[in-house]
Amino acid sequence: MTNAVDLGFCKVGDGHPVLVIAEIGINHNGDLDLCRQIMAAATEAGCGAVKFQKRTIDLVYSAEELDRPRDSPFGSTNRDLKSGLEFGDDAYDQIAELCTSLGVAWTASCWDENSVAFIERYEPPFYKIASASLTDDNLLRRHRETGRPLVLSTGMSSLAQIDHAVEILGNESLILMQCTSAYPTIPDELNLRVIDTLKKRYGVPVGFSAHDQSLAASVAAVALGACIIERHVTIDRSMWGSDQAASLEPKELTELIHDVRLVERSLGDGIKRVYESEISVCNKLRRIG
Repeated sequence: MTNAVDLGFCKVGDGHPVLVIAEIGINHNGDLDLCRQIMAAATEAGCGAVKFQKRTIDLVYSAEELDRPRDSPFGSTNRDLKSGLEFGDDAYDQIAELCTSLGVAWTASCWDENSVAFIERYEPPFYKIASASLTDDNLLRRHRETGRPLVLSTGMSSLAQIDHAVEILGNESLILMQCTSAYPTIPDELNLRVIDTLKKRYGVPVGFSAHDQSLAASVAAVALGACIIERHVTIDRSMWGSDQAASLEPKELTELIHDVRLVERSLGDGIKRVYESEISVCNKLRRIG
């Protein structure tokens, strides 16, 4: 059995309820009111945590990339887009306050060391490290320096690359996430059996970060031992935004969490027994001779 990780507001790992994380990410489109709607919907559906993305755009992207032409609601360059999607101090102050009132935990994927320092001011219960950051050794070390539990996605990564990341981070208070970084992901490339591969190889709890358009794979991941399910969440998939198509709407999220809890109850403890509810059926139907 892999060790459970204590996130403060809950424990995740074998023997503990699955944590469902709503990845709000950049689906708020730079609009704090829209962000509040998504947060409220995720909480009402039963998510245990919501997650954002934080970047210092001049560190994460080159000047050439930021100056590249790109039409968006914010302007005509990639810089306009990235800047428009980035929340600052006031927005995160309000996010923290709202999460407290909603009774839901929150965290962020930080794409650079300055962003870790920014989010650290809010004392998140854990950090989520994006698949894109798995090979950024300095950023991994900066996350570990916080002393907080870490959840690391493994999309677009080989086992050798994951080995290296785990060597840097250590196994203590670490959770890995099976993930395929395609938006949306086709079923043939979800590879849910990697959940067991990662659990056996690293001896840590493993979850599933999904970018597909169904609920079935996330529910199946729970049956295969996933301790966390992370899904992108939106109010309306038809809205503008790069991640909207791979996101769940509130009704779907509610249905997913219902099914996850149903599967948890259905898995049992692996001990074969005769239930009281079976006895009357046994007396009527079984022939002994």
